[in-house]
Amino acid sequence: MNSAGAMTKTLSNRQNKRLFYQKGTFWLFCFLAWFSVLNFLSHGDKFHSPGLFQNIPHFDKVLHFGYFFGGACLLSATIFLFKKPTLSRLLPLVVITLAFVGAWDEYHQSFFKNRSGNDLGDWITNVLGTFFGNLTFWKNRNVITPRSS
Repeated sequence: MNSAGAMTKTLSNRQNKRLFYQKGTFWLFCFLAWFSVLNFLSHGDKFHSPGLFQNIPHFDKVLHFGYFFGGACLLSATIFLFKKPTLSRLLPLVVITLAFVGAWDEYHQSFFKNRSGNDLGDWITNVLGTFFGNLTFWKNRNVITPRSS
C-alpha cells in the first residue's frame, strides 16, 4: 500500500471513530447520575436553602420543570443512540418513563420529614418538563449523532 492509501485509511478510521458523547453508554451513565441525584435531593430539606427563593411563588415548579427537562434530554439521547427511534416512538417512551419516575419521586418524598410528597402540581410540572425536554433534544439531536463518511 502506498503512502496516499495509508493516509486515506487513517483518515477514514478517524472519521468512523465516535466521540464519547456520541455513544449511548455515556448518556446512560449521565441519566443514571441524574436519577441518583434526584433521589439524593428527595431525602428531606437539608439539601434546600429554606429562605433562598422562598419569596418567589411556585419557584419549586420551575425547579421541577428544569430538572425533568434535563432528565428527558439525557434519557432521549440514551435511547436515540441505542435504537434510533422516530419521534413518534421516542416521545411517548420518554414521557411515560419519566412520568413514572416523577410519580415515584413524589411518593418517595412523602416518607421524609419536611417534604411535601404526592403533589399533583409537581408531577404535572415534571411531565411538562419531560415533554419539552424531549422535543428540545429531538430538534438538536444532530449534535450527538455520529456523522457518516
